[in-house]
Amino acid sequence: MLRYYQPLKKRTEGSAILSPVKCSCTFLDWWLFGLCSAACYTEKGEDELKKVSSERLNTVHLDVISTDSVNKATAFIKTLVGEKGLWAVVNNAGVSVPSGPCDWMTVDDYKSMLDVNLIGVIGVTLSVLPLIKKARGRVVNVASVFGRISAFGGPYCVSKYGVEAFNDSLRMNMSAFGVKVLCLEPGFFKTSVTDLHLLRKNVKTLWDNLSEEIKDQYGHDYPERANVTLEKNVATLLDGDLMKVVSCMEHAISAVHPRTRYSPGWDAKFLWLPMSYLPTWIADKMLLKDMAKPTGAIL
Repeated sequence: MLRYYQPLKKRTEGSAILSPVKCSCTFLDWWLFGLCSAACYTEKGEDELKKVSSERLNTVHLDVISTDSVNKATAFIKTLVGEKGLWAVVNNAGVSVPSGPCDWMTVDDYKSMLDVNLIGVIGVTLSVLPLIKKARGRVVNVASVFGRISAFGGPYCVSKYGVEAFNDSLRMNMSAFGVKVLCLEPGFFKTSVTDLHLLRKNVKTLWDNLSEEIKDQYGHDYPERANVTLEKNVATLLDGDLMKVVSCMEHAISAVHPRTRYSPGWDAKFLWLPMSYLPTWIADKMLLKDMAKPTGAIL
């Protein structure tokens, strides 16, 4: 408790880089220890971020699924940090759709999300890792509580479990070089990832592409019932205070003794993480209780 609430700040001489898919963040300026670079997916995101940040912030275009884009962003960072190295990378890129029952998915659905949520994290990290080792800095990976428990089908939980595994193996490998690797496991926060309009549209898109056989198994009113359940559960748990996540990022970057894992959000601390420690059959019953049931279910 003392370590968390009274962290000793360490002034860094390198740069911090954040790599979100969409730039809508207004907190980067608070992090600046010298130079800070934000990697944005779109030019619009770069422009919006520049308007709300100081001149110490540098932006660079980054598409995490493009090796060429990652290499160019890394080259840009090298010109900024020089021989001092890079103090921290925050891997914050992520998408949440397509999500749904596993038998609604195709292999391409899994590949498209894993490319961003997992392979993108690995690619960006490995690209800047030599600079971080030089500075004996930090790698901060934003996973999810759904990297600890699979509450729904589709590739999202798979990708976040992968981030957790990569984070753990990297943490052990880098400890010999003085590099700290930290993981954030947020609960439900009000962001584009949990946008109800996006999630409802996702259900409709997946449903429209299903075969009649699968539609009959689930029942033709299943999308409506699924959306009711979705809105009830997500709306109840959504937290609009993004500073809970930002504070964890800041602590992971700047504290002398950062935590190995952070779980921002009350639902993460008191629902999802405790549930992940329960016997599997109990957790399954708790999760299935609130899910829409297929009309063709035999149990």
